Amino acid sequence: MHRIARTCKQLFVFLFVRKLFYPLHLIVYKTSMLGLGIKNHENERVSGERAFIRYLKRRRMLSSGVVFDIGANVGNYSEMLRRYEVKLPIYAFEPHPVAYQKLKATALKNDFIPVWMAAGDQEAETVMYDYSGAGGSEHASMYREVIETLHDGVAEAVAITQTTLDEYVQSHGIDAIALLKIDTEGHELPVLKGARQCISGGMVNVIQIEFNEMNVISRTFFKDIIDLLPGYNFYRLLPDGLQPLGKYSPAHYEIFSFQNIVAIRAAAPVGFPAQNVP
Repeated sequence: MHRIARTCKQLFVFLFVRKLFYPLHLIVYKTSMLGLGIKNHENERVSGERAFIRYLKRRRMLSSGVVFDIGANVGNYSEMLRRYEVKLPIYAFEPHPVAYQKLKATALKNDFIPVWMAAGDQEAETVMYDYSGAGGSEHASMYREVIETLHDGVAEAVAITQTTLDEYVQSHGIDAIALLKIDTEGHELPVLKGARQCISGGMVNVIQIEFNEMNVISRTFFKDIIDLLPGYNFYRLLPDGLQPLGKYSPAHYEIFSFQNIVAIRAAAPVGFPAQNVP
């Protein structure tokens, strides 16, 4: 079998690995990324979030504990959870003062808890960056380069308050996080570092992380996230469900473009299989 595969590769290289075919290979590569769950951001169906929430509900993993929506912006993710009849308390964290005002309005309509803070690896009064004069865009980030380098904008510093999830759960008497969703424009690793006690204590069963080009700015590899989450299995969201990623391979994991990654604790409760996800 290995000999056949090697022969096929040699034949392909001889016939098609040429400058003439480079544009075609690039088109095929970019198209294949969609099939891998990359760049599928148009809506909750295409992104796989709808299938993901339905999956969690079928396995009763959203029946106890709370949901943390970190990087909530104006509350679209939390609102989606309510549309799919997730009844758990939802804490939606958003530090940007303009976005937070919109989040409060969404929270009032959908019965969840807005939190006017960022989450990170330490408690601090700090700044985040948004487009100058925009006020609460979904690209607002802890990193100036996200606005100025990736999006070719003019960055404006916004004063914010940051907490850690470990501190927040302790001060609010929370003992179980059913779902931790993190979409913080490159700041995902510090959020996880600030939840080390929660994670090591088995409080967090499921984590959804957006991994994208902002992680280049923050110098965060996928491997950094894996190393911080021992005992978790990793999946990429597709429109019809969760695709197990298997053993770490840089070529398969380190793709710096929009994707939803899910980490499921291997010791998850009965009724929530961590392997062979359909």
